[in-house]
Parts: sequence; C-alpha cells; structure tokens
Amino acid sequence: MACASGGCGGAGGGCYKDEEEKQVLVSEHQNQHHYICLKCKVEEFISSSSGDFISDLCFVCFRSNLFAKITTNDLISPTDKVLVAFSGGHSSRIALQFVHELQEKAQKNSEASRDKAYPVFGVGVAFIDETNINSLELDKAIQDLRLIVSSLSLPEKELHIMPIGNICSSDPVEGRNKMSELLCNVTDATGKEDLLRYLRMLCLQKVYFCFCLSLAECGVMERDEVLVLMRSCTSSIACHIISATVKGQGYSLPADMQYIDARWEIPVVLPLQDCVAQELKMLCCLDSLKTLEVLDGPRAGINGLVSSFIQVLLEENPGRERTIVRTAEKLSPFHFNRLPEESKDSNNSHLPSRWRRRKKQNLKSHDESMPSEFLCPVCFSPLTKSEFESLTMKLGSSDTCSESEIFGSSCCPSCQFQILPKEHSSMEQFYTLLPQPMIARAPRESMNGDQTWLREQIKDCLLSDGEDGT
Repeated sequence: MACASGGCGGAGGGCYKDEEEKQVLVSEHQNQHHYICLKCKVEEFISSSSGDFISDLCFVCFRSNLFAKITTNDLISPTDKVLVAFSGGHSSRIALQFVHELQEKAQKNSEASRDKAYPVFGVGVAFIDETNINSLELDKAIQDLRLIVSSLSLPEKELHIMPIGNICSSDPVEGRNKMSELLCNVTDATGKEDLLRYLRMLCLQKVYFCFCLSLAECGVMERDEVLVLMRSCTSSIACHIISATVKGQGYSLPADMQYIDARWEIPVVLPLQDCVAQELKMLCCLDSLKTLEVLDGPRAGINGLVSSFIQVLLEENPGRERTIVRTAEKLSPFHFNRLPEESKDSNNSHLPSRWRRRKKQNLKSHDESMPSEFLCPVCFSPLTKSEFESLTMKLGSSDTCSESEIFGSSCCPSCQFQILPKEHSSMEQFYTLLPQPMIARAPRESMNGDQTWLREQIKDCLLSDGEDGT
C-alpha cells in the first residue's frame, strides 16, 4: 500500500498512492471497531445472517443484560412457589425460562450446601385455554406446550391447563356454553376482549388451588409463599397505558403497571416490566426457544387500534415504548402495589431475603395504617372518591335494588359503558352468567339492609356519639 518507488519523499515510506485508497483503509478500520460489543469490548455484536445490525451487544452480554433487568427487583426468592402464566408467546416463554434458570441455580446451591438444606422453590405452569382456533390446531399447540415444559431440566414443572369456561362451571361443556353466552351479551368488541382478560386473571387464581394441592402432596404448601408470574413487558404495558387512558381508566392506571400487585388473593408479579417485546423476541430466537404463535390472535377494538398506533410510533423512534412507561410511572401507586421508601441509614443485609423482599414490596394488604379502596367487581380497578360516594348514596338510599342492579352500580364507569348490557332484562341474564368469584366482589350485604359494609367504608366520615351537635 505504501509507495515502493520512494520518489515521493514521504517520511518512512508511509505515503499513499491516492486519497481513495486511504479512505478505504479508514472505513475498514472503523467497521472493524464498530463490530465490537460495546460492553465487553471483545466479542462481535449480534447481527443477522445477512449481516444486518441487530444489537450493539454480543450474545452473552445481551442475554446477561436482559436477565439483569428481570432480576433487579428481587421479586422471587428461593422459598417461593411460582405459578408462571404461559400464553405461548415470546414474553411468557422468556418468563418461563427465567424462572427455570432461577430454579436451576437454587438446585445447584442446594446440592452444594453442606447440610442439603438450601431451599429450592417449586414452579408450576398455567395455561388458560381461551382459543377460538380449530381443534386440530389446538391439540397440536397443547402437545407443543407439554413438550416445552417437559424439556426443561429437573426439578419437574407441573403443567396446569384450564379452559376459561371452567371459571363459570366445573362441567366443561356447561362452562363452555355459559362462557359463550356471557360473551354474546357483550356487544362492544373492546369490552369483550377486556372481559376475557379479567376472566383470565380469575382462572389463574383458581389454578393456584390446583398448584397448592400438588405442593401439599410434596409437603411444601405455604399459601403466602405462592406468586403468580405474568408476562407483561414494557411494550404491552405501554399499549395498556394508552388504551386505559382512552377508556377513561386513568385513575386506576397505576394499579396495573407496578412490579407487584397484591390486590389478588395470590399476589401477581411482573418481572419483565423493564424489557421491550423486541428484546424478548430476539432472545427467543437466539436461544432457539419454541413459542406457540398460533395462540396469539389479533387484538380488537380500541386495544387493536392502540397497538397499531404504538407500532407506527416505533418506526419513528424505537424508544417510544420506554418513554410512555416512564412517564406513567410518575403516577402515584395504590397501597397494594406501593414500594415503601427505605431509610438511607437502614441496613437489612443481615435479615432473611424473603423478609427483606416482603418489606420492600409491602405485601401486607391488610395493614390497618393503609387506606382501603373499593374495587370494581369486574376489572378489579379502584374507584375514584366521587364514584364511591355515588355508589354509597345509591346503596344507602334504596332497599329495593336487585342483585344485578347492585352489581352494576358497583362497577367502574368504563365497565358500565363497555361491558355491562344497557337493557334491564339483558343485564339480569348477564348477571346470572357471571362466575361466582366476580359476583362475590359486589357489596351484597347492603341488599338486606345490613349497612356493615357501608359503615366500614365511610367510617372516617361518620360522627361518633356525642358529636352530632345535640
């Protein structure tokens, strides 16, 4: 490359024949430097088979960085029993893999401990069958699901498959018919999709009892140590933030986007909250993790429009999902998912890990020092103060309300508008088809003139004896 004649007088014979050749060498050097992982500075970053840029990290760094996001908040400890909600997509597949690797690590620590007393948490996998695909495709998907779970190394993960109709009836045929009839009473496409999501959460809580039964047979049943792990990630939460705002659920929005949700009898954790869908999809591809895409149908109504809108935003700026979630995180959480502030001078490193996590995550949902919100019996969202006052006035002034009217008045405005039927006869039929756990959430005590529930909710506003001014 240097001039061989020596006639150009370049120092050390380092001249170039022409400027074009110099630019080629500079470009090659820059490209070689650009291929290096930004974290380890050793391996090449991830690229596709065609050489297209995928990530500025190598595979090892990309994987460790993604799993660091999942484990940062210490949501799962070795003594937990974790029920993974598996839907078949990339997010739930990574969630299952994440829990599996945690369990593997705990297993190795147990085998290495001197007294073999290191706890290894149990893992169950819950699949809620709510598909509308034909039976052949469903049977193939179930077979693939069993293969995915069975292919994971020991300890064994028990798979629980529950048709969503089972929440309405223990008889499979009756449950399927009641579920179909229930959904037919919801005319709004968005409301129908949202109702399915709420029923899915009830099913997961029901699967918990099956999971606990299997744990009891192994002699390791402690109910307060069971968690339901959901697949919600940054991308799905960003869509939920926009769609909930459009539906008028802005007040209850902070209830659905924290790392832990203790509204339910079995707390729900969201360890993938800091991961975007593209990252999870990429890791599934790199790790050759099988997914069940046939089970993921298109979204409908407002949810589908918002999902398409987010995709358009990502074409202009791939970081829009994170921006949406970070903005919404500034909203004040409720007591059931608030992370209490730790004292800067406190040091809890000597305490058991589960105690530290319980203190951090604040799972004491029955703490008397905390306020208690009334939750919508359908979507389980907290009602605003004005909505609650309107409800208490209606329940306190009428002794002739039917059960369906009590239930309808107890729901949030969004559910009343998008899910509940408008006609009285249709509402009566709709109410009879609802699953019992959902009906039980409504304040039934007030129907018989018992004001205990009302007094408990408005006790701070009541005058004590001697304060009535008489």
